[in-house]
Amino acid sequence: MANLLFFISLFLIWIMLLYHMFLMEGGYLHFRSFEKPIDEWSKKMTHVPSVSVFIPAHNEALVIEQTLRAMSRLYYPKDKLEVIVINDNSSDETGDIAMQYAEKFPFIRVIETVEPNKGKGKSSALNSALADSTGDIVVVYDADNTPEKMAVWYLVMGLMNDPKAAATVGKFRVINATETWLTRFINIETICFQWMAQGGRWKWFKVATIPGTNFAIRRTVLEQLGGWDVKALAEDTELTIRVYNLGYHIRFFPKAITWEQEPETLKVWWKQRTRWARGNQYVVLKFLSQFFTLKRKSIIFDLFYFFFTYFLFFFGVILSNALFIINLFYDIGLTVGDIALVLWVLAFLLFLGEVMITLSIEKTEMNRKNFLYVILMYFTYSQMWIVLVVWSLFLEIKRMLTGQEVQWYKTERFSKQTDKGAE
Repeated sequence: MANLLFFISLFLIWIMLLYHMFLMEGGYLHFRSFEKPIDEWSKKMTHVPSVSVFIPAHNEALVIEQTLRAMSRLYYPKDKLEVIVINDNSSDETGDIAMQYAEKFPFIRVIETVEPNKGKGKSSALNSALADSTGDIVVVYDADNTPEKMAVWYLVMGLMNDPKAAATVGKFRVINATETWLTRFINIETICFQWMAQGGRWKWFKVATIPGTNFAIRRTVLEQLGGWDVKALAEDTELTIRVYNLGYHIRFFPKAITWEQEPETLKVWWKQRTRWARGNQYVVLKFLSQFFTLKRKSIIFDLFYFFFTYFLFFFGVILSNALFIINLFYDIGLTVGDIALVLWVLAFLLFLGEVMITLSIEKTEMNRKNFLYVILMYFTYSQMWIVLVVWSLFLEIKRMLTGQEVQWYKTERFSKQTDKGAE
């Protein structure tokens, strides 16, 4: 029985590893080809739609000035652009700093959230801006983002040249990647498991997930959906599923780049990633109950991916680790030690190969120091995720059973960032 359970766990783990290798290959192919249609697409950018950029901000005084400086430099007709800072119950200088930019740049303005949306989190803040804006296209940036000058232009370009797309998703890079060992890990994770995974899913399946920042979506679609779900901790993933269910797709166009700050301490990372994991678990549990009524096959594919990632894969990892540890102290009849060792070594080499191939597309990231961090990452950062997902699932199930109200956590900022990427 122990051997059977162990092989089941290894099967689940290897399915995910091989699937990610498949995505990395697709992401690399997308990287080689995504710029080819830009010249042709540019010719169609003669009459551009109006754009509303939403920046939800709660106590963002450390970073909001750099973000608004980047907004002031955006390449987009200013008579077609409005940048809206949503000051959500801030107790610091966020509102004052934003007002200084609003006074200087006519296309920037500040709105204050009011009851019942006041202080309720990102989704409520975005819904407030949706009701108080006019742009045909809505673009969202987090308050710590410094988008590159052409980012909004490229997001809109992707939509204008793809009538079936409800939204366009760009890529983001880590602005404080070299600050701590943790930000180095997050930088590698971002490039490999978000940049390339998004690229691979788009290349093979024409599927992409809306992130929390650096995306554009048609206002008509948002209004049809009734805005953002205020109960969702991962409002981006939840919105993704509903967009696909309307019959649209979401285009991944990594030419649109933003730079953002990532957690520099374990405490902040734990809170942020717990919110992400709980949010994705909420989405899976919410839509699995509607599984047979969903209209689009692409949604079923995405739901299965999240279900496999946050439930089956981590169940396999936990089960294999538990059996191995128990067998060290008690004889449970586990006789696959040599096979397990070989498969573990192969899994590690596969992980190492995937990551290094992916890092090669960002020339500045392919160096000896990052190679050492990738090795260390497998034994530390990747294992931390296992514990975090289990804890998140416990919290989410507890919330559902008790009917507890969702508590949205805003990621803590650290220091004033540079203007990297904003030029």
